[in-house]
Amino acid sequence: MNKNFYITTPIYYPSGKPHMGHAYSSIVADIFARFKRLEGYDVLFLTGTDEHGQKIQKEAEKNNKNPKEFCDELSEKFRSLTKILNLTNDDFIRTTEQRHYDAVKDIWNRLVKSGDIYLDKYSGWYSVSDEAFYDEDEVEKKEGKRIAKSSGSTVDWVEEESYFFKLSAWQDKLLDYYKKNKDFILPSSRKNEVISFVKKGLKDLSISRTSFTWGIQVPENSKHIIYVWLDALTNYISALNFPDTDGTKYKSFWPADVHIIGKDILRFHAIYWPAFLLAAKLPLPKRVFGHGWILSDEKKMSKSLGNILDPIEIINKYGIDQLRYYLIKEVSLGNDGSISMQNLKNCINNDLANNYGNLCQRVFSFIKKNCSNRIPRSNKLETKDIKMLDNLKDKIPDLIKLINKQNLNEYIKIVVSFSFDANKYFNDSEPWSLKKSDPNRMNTILYTSVEQIKNISILLNPIIPESTNKVLDVINLKKKDLLIENISNDSIFDHNQELKNLDILFKKIENDN
Repeated sequence: MNKNFYITTPIYYPSGKPHMGHAYSSIVADIFARFKRLEGYDVLFLTGTDEHGQKIQKEAEKNNKNPKEFCDELSEKFRSLTKILNLTNDDFIRTTEQRHYDAVKDIWNRLVKSGDIYLDKYSGWYSVSDEAFYDEDEVEKKEGKRIAKSSGSTVDWVEEESYFFKLSAWQDKLLDYYKKNKDFILPSSRKNEVISFVKKGLKDLSISRTSFTWGIQVPENSKHIIYVWLDALTNYISALNFPDTDGTKYKSFWPADVHIIGKDILRFHAIYWPAFLLAAKLPLPKRVFGHGWILSDEKKMSKSLGNILDPIEIINKYGIDQLRYYLIKEVSLGNDGSISMQNLKNCINNDLANNYGNLCQRVFSFIKKNCSNRIPRSNKLETKDIKMLDNLKDKIPDLIKLINKQNLNEYIKIVVSFSFDANKYFNDSEPWSLKKSDPNRMNTILYTSVEQIKNISILLNPIIPESTNKVLDVINLKKKDLLIENISNDSIFDHNQELKNLDILFKKIENDN
């Protein structure tokens, strides 16, 4: 079995500071990357920044800086975000790197060779903000301005010489591909949206610009700059040292297992990117997953509404695991999700502090006081002990399937239920009443509780790694043992070693303003 797994975030356009949408895409991708490592996969997790285009050039000019200098500063903010979000990305690609230039030029030459590029004149609506072309029916007039219906961004009428990609020639092949590969686009609502758009008829795509200079020049025609999306999408293979298709990295990891993206860039990933790859005679990624928008109190975040939630501010106030858990628990992956500070506080208190945190705290405290601070050995497990442990163990294949379908919400719901069950088991078993009357039974209850804490912690580790690592460290579990296969494997316990101390995992939020 191929034990390689390649996952990507979008590469972020660094024309402003990172926001909650960037954080969400990155955290979601990181959770899948971490889980596949728990399964024993060799994972490549890529993120980065998309640094070319008219928008960047204009912003740089506004700040009296050359574009590269401007991008260096902004890209560093996004690189820093990977540390703040506790991401485990293996690479950070910048489209201003030489490896990326080489890949983009090779893709361009492949498209020329295949006969899919021709020179003509472009006339139509273009949004600098979205770096996207729009058809007449995708534009509306509002307050005297023309705007894109989907994004609300201003569009301008553009007429200039341009190279075109024969996108129309790939319409039927794309529809055929979607039909044969039913899980290529998820969730299914996004797939239906894409199919509907393609069936309306695809027009050839303008893939070069002459009205600005910041970008990768078209080979053998330096007055043209390659369209920012043909440039940007190539990052997924430029990070694999493409065009070296015989190299280990490309051979091991392409095609990508999943591109995690926001729904606003679905068209580029589910139509343009596969068409470019088909024309270049390269394999297509296995899946494009388009998640929804993060809304602030039911409204899309915008500067004008003043409702933009800064992930860094929330992390500084409540903690990174708290934000990671909340975003995954409360936002249905694939749909738009509204988040609020009140719901965040409730989630921290109810799920993290009162449930998982409380379970760990009380079990370890009891062992410290009553068992010389060592995990007791079990005697004969009773039916209810076996039932609780097996309930989790038996669900592992289903949990793996949920992750492989990007169904994070059902996954976390099941794992959290294990934690509630473990709390109930500990309460109902009343080990404190057995110290004198039946110490063997008390030890079995404590052993079973620690075993379940270990199992739950492994399953929660991709979501709240900082907190679960503290718990696993208490029971002296080594990093190499952090694997799905070690669930319900008690041979990794050292019963002679004292437990380490555990500080309060999640502080309850009270009277917080």
